[in-house]
Amino acid sequence: MFLTDPIADMLTRVRNANSVMHDKVDIPHSKMKVALAAVLKEEGYISNYKVITDGNKKNIRVYLKYVGKEKVIKGIKRISKPGRRVYSSAEDMPRVLSGLGIAVVSTSNGLVTDRVARKTNIGGEVLCYVW
Repeated sequence: MFLTDPIADMLTRVRNANSVMHDKVDIPHSKMKVALAAVLKEEGYISNYKVITDGNKKNIRVYLKYVGKEKVIKGIKRISKPGRRVYSSAEDMPRVLSGLGIAVVSTSNGLVTDRVARKTNIGGEVLCYVW
């Protein structure tokens, strides 16, 4: 199966699993998706992730996080798409919900949050918002 936007596919899988309160979700492996999962874990939106090898096929198993019956991920939205790329400088870096959410940015230093990009004064492609 060929996907035009694998990052959007990952975000949709996480959004769908989160909406029905699943414990985990499996996502086809790529380095960019592993980096995105690492950022989400570091920021506390997911509890854990691990790369699972099944024969010659790799998957990323993302363990979702809930506080009681409350979802930690309230919303997740893809910003830069293959048809319309969105770039931002460090000065114009977007703030999600006035700083309550994060924007994941692809920079020359890898995937970072909007706060880290502002702090290190580096811009990049705004991949998604998570709140």
